Amino acid sequence: MARYTIVTMPGDGIGKVVLPETLRVLEAIGFDADYVHADIGWEYWVEEGNPLPDRTLDLLREFKLGLFGAITSKPKKLAAAELNPELQDKGLSYFSPIVSMRQVFNLDVCIRPCQSFPGNPLNFIRRTADGGFEEPVVDAVIFRQNTEGLYCGLEWTNPPDEVREALSSHPKYATFAATPSEELAISMRLFTLNGCRRIVTAAFEYAKKHGYKSVTICEKPNVLRETSGMMEDVAVEVQKDFPDIQHWSTNIDAQMMWLTKNPENYGVIVAGNMFGDIISDGFAGLVGGLGFACSGNIGDDVAVFEPTHGSAPKYEELDPPIVNPIAMVLSAAMLLDHVGETDQAKAVRDAVAAVVAEGKARTYDMMKLTGGPDSISQGAATSIQVTDAIIEKIG
Repeated sequence: MARYTIVTMPGDGIGKVVLPETLRVLEAIGFDADYVHADIGWEYWVEEGNPLPDRTLDLLREFKLGLFGAITSKPKKLAAAELNPELQDKGLSYFSPIVSMRQVFNLDVCIRPCQSFPGNPLNFIRRTADGGFEEPVVDAVIFRQNTEGLYCGLEWTNPPDEVREALSSHPKYATFAATPSEELAISMRLFTLNGCRRIVTAAFEYAKKHGYKSVTICEKPNVLRETSGMMEDVAVEVQKDFPDIQHWSTNIDAQMMWLTKNPENYGVIVAGNMFGDIISDGFAGLVGGLGFACSGNIGDDVAVFEPTHGSAPKYEELDPPIVNPIAMVLSAAMLLDHVGETDQAKAVRDAVAAVVAEGKARTYDMMKLTGGPDSISQGAATSIQVTDAIIEKIG
């Protein structure tokens, strides 16, 4: 019997490409696991009215570990229009299955490493004062609060009277009191003390374990005084238990400027859900883009690992496939770390680093080509060839 059982959720679009390639890498590294397929994504929304079926949740409850590919999400009206006719007008509302999964299992700690590989032609460079160029080493790890903030799902269009009545208790609501309900849309940003404490503590613990000198809270407390302010207050208290690690603070807008000015200064960064999403994509752009952007969603019992790119459905049916599998492969390396297989995780990362440095197998994004079947004829490697190259380096 295998030591681990992993719930595999390819999902939509290129998730069906990059996940199978990643399983080849895990097999090559000798990871002792069985894999159980689970249903998730757009086709289950269309056919069943639920993009995250209960049977998938049951598998995650049983086996605790998941690898997830990608999902397609569409706005409310478009999603409703694509439901099978017999499901329409039944009051069904689409909600992102990965967001739902995070909330069901309280996968509140999202870790998104953004680390540059030497030799990657997509790495960030900047001009020096003497007119030359330099390539700073980027090694940022974003801790994103995964279940609260603007992603908590507390939203209304045409809010009911009881919602308006509750909001009217705040003096700032007077500006909107005369607006008819049918002209209002409301999204709530909600933080809890426990949620802030868990994500900030996890960030400081990670910084201590991996030798980072600072933890930066990246929020907007000068405007979002209550929510961002709560996270800042928690960080001040948590830092007292980690005296060797500095507590820095930045505003999200200023941080987006500074990340292209001096990205090497930042180590571990903490943010709420929306700002964490933004800043992690910003840093990912410095290390090669979403083709290199991995992540882990960690809860007390369940953990799910995924690339942060989307489903890119226009590339799903290309034969041979052209998309970069490295983000998914690095997500699997995070899973290996999570279960204590750190030597295997390092071997995977070392193999990826060797392939990038060698430069012989580069997908279209690394070649700076427009995606499409013509990219292969222009010298780009296929998804399969990149995976083969990684496996070859594993030996």
